[in-house]
Amino acid sequence: MVTQSEPAETEPARGWRNVYVLGIVSFFTDLSTEMIYPLLPAFVTAVLGASTTTLGAIEGAAESASSLLKVIFGNLADRMRGRKPLVLVGYAISSAAKPFVALAAAPWHVLTVRLADRAGKGIRTAPRDALISDSAPGEARGRAFGLQRTFDHAGAVCGPLVAAGLMSGFGADYRLVFALSAIPGAVCVLFLAGLVRDVPRRSGDSHPSRLPGGQALSSLGSETGDRSQFSRVLRAYLAIVFLFTLGNSSDAFLLLRAGELGLSAAAVPMAWVVLHIAKMATSMPGGVLSDRIGRAPTIVLGWLVYALTYAGFAYASTPTHAWALFCVYGLYFGLTEGTEKALVADLAPALARGRAFGWFNGAIGLGALPASLTMGAVWQRFGAPTALLLGAGVALLAALLLLALVGRRPAPAGTG
Repeated sequence: MVTQSEPAETEPARGWRNVYVLGIVSFFTDLSTEMIYPLLPAFVTAVLGASTTTLGAIEGAAESASSLLKVIFGNLADRMRGRKPLVLVGYAISSAAKPFVALAAAPWHVLTVRLADRAGKGIRTAPRDALISDSAPGEARGRAFGLQRTFDHAGAVCGPLVAAGLMSGFGADYRLVFALSAIPGAVCVLFLAGLVRDVPRRSGDSHPSRLPGGQALSSLGSETGDRSQFSRVLRAYLAIVFLFTLGNSSDAFLLLRAGELGLSAAAVPMAWVVLHIAKMATSMPGGVLSDRIGRAPTIVLGWLVYALTYAGFAYASTPTHAWALFCVYGLYFGLTEGTEKALVADLAPALARGRAFGWFNGAIGLGALPASLTMGAVWQRFGAPTALLLGAGVALLAALLLLALVGRRPAPAGTG
């Protein structure tokens, strides 16, 4: 007798399941990372006896390696049949590597662990973002990336709190906290391995971001019929993102400024938690806003918030100002983090999204090192207000260039 089988899971349902599961994976990954990261500077300098210069070199080398790998594995993700294998390998490497910092007896041991951790991030980031793009409906990509960022920031809120509780309960035992970070790392890999599925890639599923008049942004500057190639608009957008990143230095400088404004050593980590709470609260609304009013206007609004925040830190004079500015700064992340990725997905051909996300993440990573070096040099030479105003000025310039890019209109056919 033939029995009726259970209906197969629909493709949209599988896609949204991917988005939610990848959000949960991001939560546990950031929980694991943030159990370690806030404690690492003190561990490297106070316990292992390294200088701040050595600490900076460790972080700079790790992030630079990650940026290069994002480009390489973004390209590879488009050549493979599925995204999931690279995503799984990347998360597994990071989750396995991080707890080994508990065994570090010298600064170069920490460097090795950080390189492995960031290598895993470099392997997974572009394929993961491409998988989210493939999974979510085009008209809801802002919401999908906003959801992923919300989970990510929730983990970043919980991680330092868990670390603080463990440090308090076990007598400031750095190594024990680092070792216990293996638990959420293992959970994230199990969720990813068991619940995420690849979805088909279709060459015609792009959802171009539109200008107010209805013109498709991705149609501007398209000079080739090859659906695997980037349009001029996408290349220009990536260049503008790189420019913005040159003014977007490490948030460590804002924490340093908060200390100058009077926040105590105990209050500074809590300011970091407040920032992540603000990010978590605004990521989903920011993504939904970009689905409704457009990606570019939302990004421009976020970059303007960034410029105002940096200008605010330049002129701030009290601890109250610092607390308020960290809350406003979180709005910048909510408006831009997911939306910038959604715009990449809108502009990139479906068959080249891995490569597009590789270049996008690579541009941000490669710009981060000179941004922080420049901020530090200007800060030391001319003072904090000048350095912070420089960052605000670069953000304002990038916002104006993005407005100019989306304001272009193609010439009518037959003219010229």
